[in-house]
Amino acid sequence: MSRLAILAFGGGLPGALAAAHPDALFVDFGASVPPPGIETFKASVARWGAMIEAMRAAGVTDMVLAGGLRRPNFNPLELDDYTKLLLPRLAPVLAQGDDALLRFVIGVFEAEGFTVRGAHTLLPGLTRPEGPVAGAAPSAADEVDIAKARAILEALGREDVGQGAVVRAGLCVGIETVQGTDAMLEFVARTRDDKANGGVLVKAPKPGQDLRVDMPAIGPGTVAAARAAGLNGIAIAAGSVVVLDSAQTIADAEAAGLFIVALAF
Repeated sequence: MSRLAILAFGGGLPGALAAAHPDALFVDFGASVPPPGIETFKASVARWGAMIEAMRAAGVTDMVLAGGLRRPNFNPLELDDYTKLLLPRLAPVLAQGDDALLRFVIGVFEAEGFTVRGAHTLLPGLTRPEGPVAGAAPSAADEVDIAKARAILEALGREDVGQGAVVRAGLCVGIETVQGTDAMLEFVARTRDDKANGGVLVKAPKPGQDLRVDMPAIGPGTVAAARAAGLNGIAIAAGSVVVLDSAQTIADAEAAGLFIVALAF
């Protein structure tokens, strides 16, 4: 008999997974509100051993990492023995990109016998197939901007940087870094000329990225931020970008006059 653990690192995805899998163990890292009635374990990145023991005691066999996993800031006084043993291997990984950290995390859990699942395998319809998602089709100028943003993401992704870029009139005006998509779009909105409208946000995984963790995502907040930045629309990689609260995301995009399109990458 298998049982799922939802490692909740914030955002709307943990709650959506919990609604679909109410018998799961909700492993709460303090960035999400556990849904009522679900069994919850309050976890800490400083106490991996306690978390693994709790998961085993709860009969967990499978697990999913949901939300943005941030780089841990350890207090040495809080570390349990298991985490202390991890530190010599973890320290050099923290000096690398996010993918290296996530591969390390996956490796730790797999070594303990857990099966790491991708959120998109647990929530049907979480991603979108190739084709239009919302609004009118991108214009010819939008298509040029999309192509430029895709080339930027491909080049940066090889260096383990970013899952999003904004291009306006052929110029890159925003690149997603560790601060995330919302911070990038806020920067684009804050620094644009009042007359500088248009442009697109492109979201896609990095080349070769393990989609079981840190899959790119958009949602209603992304649409609102894109509108505030004066963009024409959003292009996402078909099958590999999460669309949170998809009905609301689509409705908000159409109300704002923005397109969303899923493209084969």
